[in-house]
Amino acid sequence: MSLKLRFLLVAAALMLGASLLAWFSFQYMAERIVEQWGRRVAEVQVQYDSARLLQPLEREIALAHQFANSQVLRRWAENPDAPLLRAQAISEMESFRRNFIDRNYFVALRSNGAYYHNNAENDFGDDPLRYYLRESRPADAWFYQLIEEGRDFHLNVNPDVELGITQLWIDVLMRDAEGEILGVVGTGIALENILEQIVDIDQRGITTLFADVNGAIQLYRDPRFIDFASFVKPEGQKRTLDLLFDLPADGERVMERMRRLRDAPLEQPSVITDFVTVDGQRHLAGIAYLASIGWFEITLLDLDEVMPVASFAPALGLLIAFLLVALLLFYWVLHRQLLSPMAALRQAMGALREGRREVHLPRGSGEMGQLIRHFGDMADEVTRHTEALEAKVRERTEELERLARVDVLTGLLNRRGMTLLLEEQTARAARDNLAFGLIWLDLDRFKEINDGAGHAAGDQALCEVARVLEAGLRRYDHAARWGGDEFLVLLTPCEVDELTAIAHRLRREIAEQAHYPGGGVTVSVGACLAQPGEPLGNALQRADEALYRAKESGRDRLVVA
Repeated sequence: MSLKLRFLLVAAALMLGASLLAWFSFQYMAERIVEQWGRRVAEVQVQYDSARLLQPLEREIALAHQFANSQVLRRWAENPDAPLLRAQAISEMESFRRNFIDRNYFVALRSNGAYYHNNAENDFGDDPLRYYLRESRPADAWFYQLIEEGRDFHLNVNPDVELGITQLWIDVLMRDAEGEILGVVGTGIALENILEQIVDIDQRGITTLFADVNGAIQLYRDPRFIDFASFVKPEGQKRTLDLLFDLPADGERVMERMRRLRDAPLEQPSVITDFVTVDGQRHLAGIAYLASIGWFEITLLDLDEVMPVASFAPALGLLIAFLLVALLLFYWVLHRQLLSPMAALRQAMGALREGRREVHLPRGSGEMGQLIRHFGDMADEVTRHTEALEAKVRERTEELERLARVDVLTGLLNRRGMTLLLEEQTARAARDNLAFGLIWLDLDRFKEINDGAGHAAGDQALCEVARVLEAGLRRYDHAARWGGDEFLVLLTPCEVDELTAIAHRLRREIAEQAHYPGGGVTVSVGACLAQPGEPLGNALQRADEALYRAKESGRDRLVVA
């Protein structure tokens, strides 16, 4: 055997070994990178999906609680046969119906089992009484079990046989002043709408579902897996998460992680990930607990679809073919065309796996260059996808934070938002030795407006006062709905003459411009000039005491502390 042939055989063996080593190294590194990025994508996707569900739900839940606290409905529920109270209650129901997302409501009375409902088309506006609940009927078991357990709030995916609709129901107990249960009220969101807009959003390789604390499936793209009316079903008859997984151990492990998330302290991570097998494919499951509604959000990522490793196989095959053809140029090509770029590419993979988004790729030509470009394309795509998801989560988070500081009814700052401004202004006033003004306004006889003209009129009166305040303040002043029928105005910078003049003008403009269907609105006003270094609580107390004196002196008055 000639030396040339031996050299060629040795070179071929070395090249084959190097090719195999490159293949397995690339496969291992690529799988590790995909797994690491998959976990990051799962965490971002879970937060994004949770925010998309919670944003509309939390508004509906808050409005349903207001619905349950309506004094008009409570009086009628205590005496449902009174015609006048019934007419007032129907008007109140319609007022709330127009504010719910799907423009529908239900009211179920405990005293006689009457079930009232009107839909978005207003088909039952004249006669919303649809049917009577019966304790002996299985379809009505949810109502009696909610009352028996005294659960003030509950989410329930359930078909209403009488109405012929299937919705995600928001159930809230209505109680009287002593806490006795008068009935159940709430609204519903059409199941097909919430599945289309939140669950089945056609993201390739991504499956989103929601389950309750027992693992019963509440929302899933295939309605056949949803456990309708799971609230009243005994254990063992529910459609639970293990129906989705190929291995029973996967279901048990996911349930264990759900329990851990539910019981974990707030400082623990909010998302847990684990691998499960679905329809023969390995999926990465991201799990989060939504404490405000008592559900779990679970996102299943098919990593072969989201970030497929197999797409790099052709590029690697081209590399191996090129190396075999270039056997005679082995030493020169090995160092310049393979080993050096592979080492740099491995470093880039390590940097990408560690989470660094600025990845410096080596230069290369031929098949190695194609491999580097494929990897660069993958890194860019993963980075773009992650940044897009993070941007969506950040946008939803900012919107939720903004909503948390704004009063839904008036559009002004709420108490939380104004408190943050006051704390900042108190620190600035102490630092810059500048005084600032506080004006505390209270609607006169607001309870009489609510009791006499209804809560809709009371809401209009509040909105009118808010409108006058926004129009009458300087661009650098702020107004907030402090709570109930009270408003708080922050004037900065401010002197005592400006404080008195602005407070007088606001009181006068409200009396002249603010109206509701039953008449005009007046306010009692207390004001004070907070001095630099004065504690915020002391300044608020002085303004409150001034307001109290204004109300005691006959209302529609201004008292400056």
